Amino acid sequence: MVNFTLTKNDANMRLDKLIKKLMPTLPPSLMYKAFRKKDVKINGKWVPQEYKAKENDELTIYVSEEFLKEVPKNYDFLSSNSNIKVVYEDQNIILMNKPQGVLCHPDKNEYRDTLLLRMQHYLYKKGEYNPEKNGSFAPSLCNRIDRNTEGIVIGAKNAESLKIMCEKIKNREIDKLYKAVIIGTPKQKEATLEGYLFKDETKNQVFIDNKKTERNRTIKTRYKVLKQKGDLSLVEVELLTGRTHQIRAHMAHIGHPLLGDPIYGSARPGLARAALHAGEITFHQPFTGEDIVLRAEMPKDFLPYIHDLTAET
Repeated sequence: MVNFTLTKNDANMRLDKLIKKLMPTLPPSLMYKAFRKKDVKINGKWVPQEYKAKENDELTIYVSEEFLKEVPKNYDFLSSNSNIKVVYEDQNIILMNKPQGVLCHPDKNEYRDTLLLRMQHYLYKKGEYNPEKNGSFAPSLCNRIDRNTEGIVIGAKNAESLKIMCEKIKNREIDKLYKAVIIGTPKQKEATLEGYLFKDETKNQVFIDNKKTERNRTIKTRYKVLKQKGDLSLVEVELLTGRTHQIRAHMAHIGHPLLGDPIYGSARPGLARAALHAGEITFHQPFTGEDIVLRAEMPKDFLPYIHDLTAET
């Protein structure tokens, strides 16, 4: 027989998924057999596997204690560095300025050094995250940006803040502004673009259509020209929908690709990536009631182009 007292971070999770996290060495076949035999109880009463856990629930599972043996403490985040640029932090959330070249989440090619693992390592060193004491929850990212885009990303320190911040993003209660350097100057200095985006998963590339089809998704992108000089313009961009590569592909679709974009534009000497920066975020702090406006410093490789565009002529 094994007993657990469930924590706030375990709340609202399906019981079968929670048990898999609490007892990773327990074979799924034995777990589901325990459900069938009514050997899984909450507060002394049998519950089905779909039961949603509550804080302070007493979970009892009638299986051998051998499945409680510890998994070797070789946490993935410890192999990552803990260097992050914190823009804002409190006991619930942390906002970071992600550097260019770093993935937000692990993928098949990069697993050891991502923003997610850096954040977890940082919080571990601060004593705010301990996998052995945090129940089934691990600090998570609420949003993400492309590997080669620098800018602000939101992290959640607990399950409640993750749910709240993700809901705010879904309901468009968080405003994110981007700066981009584009080739040429649009005829309309300010406009809201609409189109339809299809992502080719095999190429990790998206394509924009002017007509709706079964395979594409609606996108809306708002831009405003801030400065123009020569064949370059500095624009402020707001995503009204959030799709993969949306800004890069949408601006290229109207004939004004981002400077340095190797996929949707053309690379230029001195800037080997798309000139895009997720530099400003505004939201109502759900825990303190404050209105938060945060800005991240411009990437160093942007500065020569920004300086040229903002210099007096």
